[in-house]
Amino acid sequence: MSSSTAEVFAPLAGVRVLSLALNLPGPAALMRCRAMGATCLKLEPPSGDPMGHYNRAAYAALHEGVTVEVADLKTEAGQQQLHRALESTDVLLTSFRPSALSKLGLDWARLQARHPKLSQVAIVGAPGDRAEEPGHDLTYLAESGLVTGTDLPPTLYADMGGALLASEAVLKARLHQVASSGAGIYLEVALNAAADWLALPRTWGLTAPGGAVGGAHAGYRIYPCADGRVAVAALEPHFAARLCEAAGTASKDMVSAETHEAIARWIAARTRAELDAMARERDVPLLTLAG
Repeated sequence: MSSSTAEVFAPLAGVRVLSLALNLPGPAALMRCRAMGATCLKLEPPSGDPMGHYNRAAYAALHEGVTVEVADLKTEAGQQQLHRALESTDVLLTSFRPSALSKLGLDWARLQARHPKLSQVAIVGAPGDRAEEPGHDLTYLAESGLVTGTDLPPTLYADMGGALLASEAVLKARLHQVASSGAGIYLEVALNAAADWLALPRTWGLTAPGGAVGGAHAGYRIYPCADGRVAVAALEPHFAARLCEAAGTASKDMVSAETHEAIARWIAARTRAELDAMARERDVPLLTLAG
């Protein structure tokens, strides 16, 4: 496939997605659907999306190209507005607890009876019986073993991972509709399952302290240098050999204390500019960082 063909390929072109999902996972999923060519409509309560209040820049980026309308789903007028829109919708995206959906008359049984060709992608915190439990990104990451010490994670992994799984579910729903002559399907996406998916390398031991990419391999670490830090990713044997040659160490045992110490000493004595030059000359994967 040529680059020009890839640029215009839109797997969700002609698909209409309606979202009731607020905060981050739902809008981020809708952002991905929009990027894949979907026509996206979002209905927000009169109070708006909380994201719009505490981070307008993020809200604007998430909703670029999305039609946003106000609808109070607790009123008859809001319900009529929603169901009129659902008549021409392919996939409904929600992020309510099941009990809240039921109170709004939007549980799957009633939706399917009223809109048999509609699919629903329901974002929940945890699957099945745990879908009523309160939680947020931080608790899901902690449950998956991705929170260490008392520092907060650098980004919202469960929310963004859940958004990717939700946009994948929209694609699945569309494939099901095509394969079944338009019949709708219900798909649930759990944020803690997204966290579990992201945590698999740690679960397998790869990123644990003694794992190959958890610090045991001297060529895959973050080292301090003379004027900052350097992220070294010389994991494959040929990259590791070039790094050792540059550092002047004869040891090729990348998990030995001797190799760790030799590379650490050599990097600590060099500037970011010197390390960048070495990486270019020797074709070693690394990235220098400010202190």
